[in-house]
Amino acid sequence: MNLEDMPQASLNAVKAKDRAGWLALFEDDALVQDPVGPCEWDPEGVGQQGKEAIGRFYDMFMGFQDSLDYEIHHQVVRGNEAAVALTLHIMMKDGTKQESRAINIYKASENGKIASLRSFW
Repeated sequence: MNLEDMPQASLNAVKAKDRAGWLALFEDDALVQDPVGPCEWDPEGVGQQGKEAIGRFYDMFMGFQDSLDYEIHHQVVRGNEAAVALTLHIMMKDGTKQESRAINIYKASENGKIASLRSFW
């Protein structure tokens, strides 16, 4: 996959609730840090390494949201990484809406897959 298309492909798969399609974008040993640093579901702040762990992360975050949409405000590609400024529009299963601004950093592997996804929010 072309690095410039990687962020939108990832976000579109999540928006479509396409778990298999989203996981297929990642290398087998990929790393997802969403968010970067310690949080409730990642107290050590090390992220999720490998497709099995990334799949569990997907199941967790999809478990509390009904739908997700997004706006990409700005994207810069340098080397094998893309930085994306975006806003996520999330409808929670309880009917509440959340808006979250984030900066996502996608690192591409030599195979054209996501080697890492780091989200700052």
